[in-house]
Amino acid sequence: MDEKQQPQEFLFDKINYKILLIGILIITIGFLLMSGGGSNDPKVFNEEIFNFRRIRLAPTMVLIGFGITIYSILKKNKS
Repeated sequence: MDEKQQPQEFLFDKINYKILLIGILIITIGFLLMSGGGSNDPKVFNEEIFNFRRIRLAPTMVLIGFGITIYSILKKNKS
């Protein structure tokens, strides 16, 4: 049994993995921007929970990150 093994091919190209990593990084940053803003005392309401960063910026970054990851998966290989 002297069969030559073919080199293992990856599912995506190198650029696809780079784009995927960028998308995952943007999603992670978006979720980190959403965190915080709570109050130590449950009887005290904190208005900071409704600021621009948590309501508009962070969810937009998460959606953009998901879009980038979907693009990296659907991007065609050169071969």
